[in-house]
Amino acid sequence: MTSQLKNHASDIDTGPSMTSFFWWLIALLVLSFVGYHAQVGPDSSRIANPDISEAARAAVEGLPLWASLCNYWTIALMTASIIPFTIAWRKYPRHPTLLMLIAGTALVIQDPIANWVSYSVFSPDLWHFPVDWPYVSAAPMVEPFVCIAYATVLVGPVFVAMPLLRRLQTRNSVDSFVWRHPLIALAGITFVIGFLLDAAVEIFCVSTRVYAYTQVPPFGSIFVGEYNQFPLLWESGLATAVMIPASILLYRDDTGKIQAEKLAQRLRLFANRPALATFLVMFATLNLAYLFIYGGGFLTIRAGGFATSVACPWPFPETKVYDPQGLYEKAGHPGPFYEGKWNTWASGQPEGRPVTEGPIPPGRCGPGRAEVQLTTPVTMR
Repeated sequence: MTSQLKNHASDIDTGPSMTSFFWWLIALLVLSFVGYHAQVGPDSSRIANPDISEAARAAVEGLPLWASLCNYWTIALMTASIIPFTIAWRKYPRHPTLLMLIAGTALVIQDPIANWVSYSVFSPDLWHFPVDWPYVSAAPMVEPFVCIAYATVLVGPVFVAMPLLRRLQTRNSVDSFVWRHPLIALAGITFVIGFLLDAAVEIFCVSTRVYAYTQVPPFGSIFVGEYNQFPLLWESGLATAVMIPASILLYRDDTGKIQAEKLAQRLRLFANRPALATFLVMFATLNLAYLFIYGGGFLTIRAGGFATSVACPWPFPETKVYDPQGLYEKAGHPGPFYEGKWNTWASGQPEGRPVTEGPIPPGRCGPGRAEVQLTTPVTMR
């Protein structure tokens, strides 16, 4: 990253220091607001299990639970990121690489949607936003603060892929593929690095119950049916939809400009504010890729009913079971259940969560239900 900062040093356009002060003040106020409203634990009737059974506790006994440690890891990571970022900003203000890091961090605005569409349920032991806030309540369980560190995974591969591409170029002739098609080569390198990085981080997190993918498609997933099941092909593959544009936008060609700058000039955005124009291109590109490629891919899986494998045992017994399509109930889990938000047309079931009446035989997720019930223990929202 340091070398990339130096490479772009000549392009930096400086501006009034009061403007920078204003944005730093806004960031500090936002962080203070978030910290003041921080919550931990299932402290809302929407998600809290009012009667935790011994069987539910016994089912997860002995399984790792690192959510609380992850809270302190988040603090350490953000401290280790903000301090060098601040130093770099003072030395290289409005640097494209730093602007990309901000754009990547800003992806958190879509995180509740991303968690909903991918059945990502985070441990309530993570510091999180109030679960009843309108937008963040779209997340199946809680919307954690750890998402602020997503840029390290979603943008991080660019800092490995770019030097690797340069090294390949120096070792090959100018008529080789890496010279004739540098953006395609960079995209391929980023895909491989990003896929492996995302898989390593996420497999660790689901295996330590920081969060869980409660429903996954059996095809393309690993540990299918276990508490730590992971949609490897889908999650790690679709996550590169953000990593690849980040790499391409930061690629500097023989004109001396990065692709984001060239695109901003072509669109004639804020000609007198090139750094702002470059940032807006980055912000828009990453968010559109995240929404339509990552989100669209998982929406197809969700609405199409392809995510049929449920994670058992339910990883968080202190909460109700997020069961938007009734699959946990059919697998024998006794509940209580809740279906969450956006569970009709958006989930491919116009009538909402299927209602299961009558006895349910024992399944791999629990003892089932012997007696006939006229109503099911489901929280609608």
